[in-house]
Amino acid sequence: MTIIFALAVLSVIIALALASIALTAGKKSLQDREKLTPFECGFDPTKKARAPFSLRFFLVTILFLVFDVEIALLLPLGLLSKYSDPFMATLSAVVLTFVLVLGLIHEWNQGALAWIS
Repeated sequence: MTIIFALAVLSVIIALALASIALTAGKKSLQDREKLTPFECGFDPTKKARAPFSLRFFLVTILFLVFDVEIALLLPLGLLSKYSDPFMATLSAVVLTFVLVLGLIHEWNQGALAWIS
């Protein structure tokens, strides 16, 4: 019975030691606040908070969502082709991809994807 108690106490001590090491090593300093801000959002963290948002980042986000929805629509077609006509599943995938590519070409021709203007 004493060996079980000793192992329990030792386990608690090790857990507390690891938790305290993690808490002290993981503290964030106030000096690195600017370094910890996200830089992918298009905002410069050193400028005013009411600066206008760059539309290029918005367009990339919209394009990502369009491609994400397109993938979500195309993935089940592989499973559905087993239960339905494979020709119709393939045709619907080709039409969906064709419409997506036409939209991408249109955006490209309009200059929405040009980063250097």
